[in-house]
Amino acid sequence: MANQSASKPQRSITVVLGAIAFFVGMLLAIIAGGVSRDNGTIVLILVILGIIVGLFNITSREMIPFLVAAIALVVVGTAVVSGGNYGPFAPLNDVIDGLGRVLNGMVAYIAVFMTPAAIITAIRVVWSLAQPGD
Repeated sequence: MANQSASKPQRSITVVLGAIAFFVGMLLAIIAGGVSRDNGTIVLILVILGIIVGLFNITSREMIPFLVAAIALVVVGTAVVSGGNYGPFAPLNDVIDGLGRVLNGMVAYIAVFMTPAAIITAIRVVWSLAQPGD
């Protein structure tokens, strides 16, 4: 009985840690994308937060939908060329000066944040598929 009560608080801590990491990572990616592009410190923080999300926040039921969404975000985010002057949202610079750069920066940082979580989740999926069984 002592083991059950000890594991429940630990699980809730990891769930809370994963949720906080996800919220902070998304918020940082959105804010930094509009303010600071190509910042190594922000990239490092987003990678660490993405690792935490990948380890603690994605349940087995959420793995495949998460991977599909993460792949879409990473593909669009990597289409952004340095500085955000070229990319999927660059034409918006003609409508409102700088809008395309800001949106490209946000998507690029979201891709940085999602990439480690997607890698960890993909490894977990492959691991589960490689397990002997039905």
